[in-house]
Amino acid sequence: MTNLSTIAGIKAFGPSGLERLISELGEPRYRAHQIVRWLYGKGAGSWDEMTDVPASLRQRLSDRYTLPVPTLLDRQVSAVDGTRKYLWGLGDGATVESVGLPTPERLTVCFSTQAGCGMGCSFCATGAGGLKRNLAVGEIVDQVRLVGEDFGSRVSNAVAMGQGEPFANYDAVMGALRLMNSPDGLGIGARHLTVSTCGLVPGIQRLSGEPEQFTLAISLHSAVQETRDELMPGVKASDLHQLRAAIVDYTAATGRRVSLEYALMAGVTDTPKQIDSLRNFARGLLCHVNLIPLNPVAHSRHSPASTKRAAEIVRLLDKSGTEATIRTERGADIDAACGQLSQKHVGN
Repeated sequence: MTNLSTIAGIKAFGPSGLERLISELGEPRYRAHQIVRWLYGKGAGSWDEMTDVPASLRQRLSDRYTLPVPTLLDRQVSAVDGTRKYLWGLGDGATVESVGLPTPERLTVCFSTQAGCGMGCSFCATGAGGLKRNLAVGEIVDQVRLVGEDFGSRVSNAVAMGQGEPFANYDAVMGALRLMNSPDGLGIGARHLTVSTCGLVPGIQRLSGEPEQFTLAISLHSAVQETRDELMPGVKASDLHQLRAAIVDYTAATGRRVSLEYALMAGVTDTPKQIDSLRNFARGLLCHVNLIPLNPVAHSRHSPASTKRAAEIVRLLDKSGTEATIRTERGADIDAACGQLSQKHVGN
């Protein structure tokens, strides 16, 4: 088993873990907040930079924990829309990608929660390589922090839509989101932090009980069980009836609307049967359907639905009382769009 505390050092800890550590060292709780501020708010690269932390505490921490920072291995910039894709090297040689999506009003970062992914979705490049390991809390937060530094801009939104299934690494992802949300960390509003899951029901149930108002997106992609099992073999254990019940419970507990992500694949997920099933699944739910134009992936046999068909589906969903929009995909020219992250260098 991978020892993340060895690889990630002090950044293996989330907020509550840091507080426990500081308490065990006999220090007041606010020292943990100071350390979070230095690690993530200011991006300190050494213990000596933490000038308001007592030298004795810095020495004890330095003796026990490193302060690793991901190494930038590759950076690509879209000539079309300014999207930037980053390949990061981690302490054990694992690699992971994240994406910066700028607009005049905001900067959104799409970050990864695992190195690789074990879900095996047939239309996604990440799953083709399998799962390498979970990411530590700080390895997740640093992706967002470093992208913001590269843009020279405050990150306003962050989405766990990169590599990996967030709920398969639940505790680390929650710790990372709390550090992103913390005023001592990245200071991003909770509603501007989105978790995107393939639909792992236990994770949705756990999120229902969290105090923060993080946003939930669920990759549905088909409301026909047989089709969904074929497209997304990693979530066969949670059938559509269980998934829908979990969504109902989630919205009842939180009052928060769920986004249903739905990739439009010609002849697979855009047929009349499929769309009728989608309309039935979404009817009565507090949800928004996000229709995703399928992006090209080397190993995938699927092709995108037509623009005309996508517009028809929006109208059909609207007639059913379900709000739907077509996502504007960005960064496709550098393989940075939805489903295209594959941890490769330029030219590989």
